[in-house]
Amino acid sequence: MNLLELLRLAVSRLRTSRLRAALTMLGVVIGVASVVALVGVGQGTTSNITSRLASLGTNLLTISPTGGSTAKPLTLEDAAAVATIDGVAAVAPELQTSGTVAVGTQNETTSIVGTNAAYADVRAYDVWQGSFLTDPTVDSGLRVAVLGATTASNLNLDASAIGSTISINGLPFRVIGILQPKGGSGFNNPDDEVLVPLAAVSKYFVGGDTVRTIGVSVASGDRMTEVTNAITALLRSRHELAATATADFSVFNQTQLLDAASSISTTLTLLLGGIASISLVVGGIGIMNIMLVSVRERTREIGIRKAVGARGRDILAQFLIEALTLSLLGGVIGIVIGLGVSALIGQLAGWGFQFNPTTVAAAVLFSLAVGVVFGVWPARQAARLDPINALRYE
Repeated sequence: MNLLELLRLAVSRLRTSRLRAALTMLGVVIGVASVVALVGVGQGTTSNITSRLASLGTNLLTISPTGGSTAKPLTLEDAAAVATIDGVAAVAPELQTSGTVAVGTQNETTSIVGTNAAYADVRAYDVWQGSFLTDPTVDSGLRVAVLGATTASNLNLDASAIGSTISINGLPFRVIGILQPKGGSGFNNPDDEVLVPLAAVSKYFVGGDTVRTIGVSVASGDRMTEVTNAITALLRSRHELAATATADFSVFNQTQLLDAASSISTTLTLLLGGIASISLVVGGIGIMNIMLVSVRERTREIGIRKAVGARGRDILAQFLIEALTLSLLGGVIGIVIGLGVSALIGQLAGWGFQFNPTTVAAAVLFSLAVGVVFGVWPARQAARLDPINALRYE
């Protein structure tokens, strides 16, 4: 008996007991749908975290003071010294505070970031309208401002706002640019900030000549460790730290955080997929149970088939194909439902539809494996029936 004939018999048998077949497949449908949906959500979360971190800057190192009574603060001179290190592409010192930004009757409280012209390169910003800070405006400490996309939207400002005046903590600043959105949200939203020359923040809002952080863009990703070590050695020397003294600054590597976040997300995805696959095992047990009942109900049929010449392997193949058909149909339906749920969650969460052919292929193979593993025993039971006893069975 060839494969096509076995498939025809299996489909015909399933048609005669549609409700039983549907209930049997339900466990596999739920299991496969859960695996596909949860893996899709995990992959979407990983993609979202990766893109968010990557949007913060290219080959980014962030230097921050660690505090302490004897710690020396970071200064503009430190930033200038770091810029001379081989392998450093750009350096952007930052001084941040919060302030009220107002235009007419519209106002909001947001982050005011004082920085230089290299900030756009270091933090991977693109200008939507107007221009970014320039070296002359930064050196002169002019009262000019570049608005983040969310800040501009909250103030009802568009392209026509370039050249207009806004108020920051009561002081007038001229708008010279609006940035492209990065897609951030919540606390420390990179789209909800106002960028002004560092000297202006220091003079009007904070005071002093220290900086909060220094952003460093490394020329090449494979030189991150080398540049990190060079920065550490340079700043320890500038801050006159003894060889055994604890550093009063930290150099944060964006790549390491990205790798750690990706590793955690991948582990979480595998964990979710593993938990969801338990329902697949339950579905497989349901298939085995129904197939065993089917063998008992069809004992006389098996006896007749053997009496007219069917071999044990023919009976084995027939019942195994039935089990595989049940699990494969359930798997296909589960994949469709799982992809739909994954797409819906991705749309609501904002990371879009994450389709991975590997996940679909794995779900199909897993469905087939469930059919084989839980269909073999009932099929062997049917194949081993003695034809004489089977014909006598009532």
